[in-house]
Amino acid sequence: MDAKCHPRAKFNKFAEAIIRKTLNFELFITRRVIRKGKHNLSAPAIRIAVLSIALGLAVMIVSLAILTGFQREIRDKVAGFSAHITITSYDFNNSLESSPVLMNQPFYPHLDTVSGISHIQVFAMKGGIIKTDEQIEGVIVKGAGADQDWSRLERWLVEGVMPDYSGDTVSNDILLSSHLARRLGFSLGDDLRMYFVTEGERQPRGRKFNITGIYNSGLEDFDSRYVFADIRHIRRLNNWPEDMVSGFEVIVDDFSRLDRMGEVVKTSVGYYLMAETVKEREQQIFEWLQLQDMNVVVIVNLMLLVAGFSIISALLILILEKISMIGILKAIGTRNRSIQMIFIFHAIYITAVGMFWGNVAGIGLCLLQLHFGLIPLPVESYYVSAVPINLSVFNIVLLNLGTILLCTFMLLLPSDIISRISPLRAIRMK
Repeated sequence: MDAKCHPRAKFNKFAEAIIRKTLNFELFITRRVIRKGKHNLSAPAIRIAVLSIALGLAVMIVSLAILTGFQREIRDKVAGFSAHITITSYDFNNSLESSPVLMNQPFYPHLDTVSGISHIQVFAMKGGIIKTDEQIEGVIVKGAGADQDWSRLERWLVEGVMPDYSGDTVSNDILLSSHLARRLGFSLGDDLRMYFVTEGERQPRGRKFNITGIYNSGLEDFDSRYVFADIRHIRRLNNWPEDMVSGFEVIVDDFSRLDRMGEVVKTSVGYYLMAETVKEREQQIFEWLQLQDMNVVVIVNLMLLVAGFSIISALLILILEKISMIGILKAIGTRNRSIQMIFIFHAIYITAVGMFWGNVAGIGLCLLQLHFGLIPLPVESYYVSAVPINLSVFNIVLLNLGTILLCTFMLLLPSDIISRISPLRAIRMK
């Protein structure tokens, strides 16, 4: 038997035709209700619902963009000084006088071939004292080698150029923060003298450096401490051979996978070296950043509830206003489900309009702040000079889906009221 003539196939076609006609009927009534509803009593309630949804979605987009932008800025700045993962000896401590580590390691420099790791570099640390005629300032001198990746620090450069330590001779160029330069009265190109205390020596050693670059990260705790110099100075001051360093720094491709990559690095270096992620080294900062998530959770939930109750109110008012129409539709044999779909389509239309304007307003405000920095911030308190923005397509899509799902769920209660309306009483109320 031909499949086209099969009774089941005929029934399926008939069912599809009925569904198509029914859907067209519901959409037709919905369009008429929307077209004629601009001057009805429910119009103010509908406008308020649209405004609530638009305002709620815009606030959610802006709040999430600011929070993730702020977290990203602080995270990148902290990682710019400490790297994503640091490999040192187990006795590395805050005194900076740790046992050196051999550069000749099985994982160096080949660790950057591991998927998820973009770079590995050596470093050395030593405490120093900058002395001027009026002031004395203790600092941490971080020695960088020829393999140093300056890309993360380069965006904080405010004057001069990044130092180059790839030459055959020891470089006296240093990178100083604007905080220290301002505090000690130094300018770009000035010479400064720094003193170092070496174990076993009574007199501190002095070194003369030249300021070739000035940076400003906005993190005062770090800017007030760190000075970048040639790693060969640190080796000589510590009486280390040329193949000794304080440790290694590892940079990962994706910060969201930091914990996973930390485990990979710990496995690679073995048990005789210590590998720490920046989250483990700077626990207080990252715990503080995690607390900021609660603010956005509260804001998002409040805005979603406001949008949901607004659409419920608008739909209830619309049902009360169109109760006589509901009675007539029921009297001519229209099913409750079809009438419910008419009002649900109307509510979806209201939600869609509100979401459209909410996306326009939220994304527009974020783009303005991102490109023009309209809202400045005091660097001393917030570590950034302007409100940071991180526009994520994933976050925007997630917020839109959440708004759609919640508003759709909130429509179930008012649409169920339609099934309880008596046709006779509804027609009499006209």
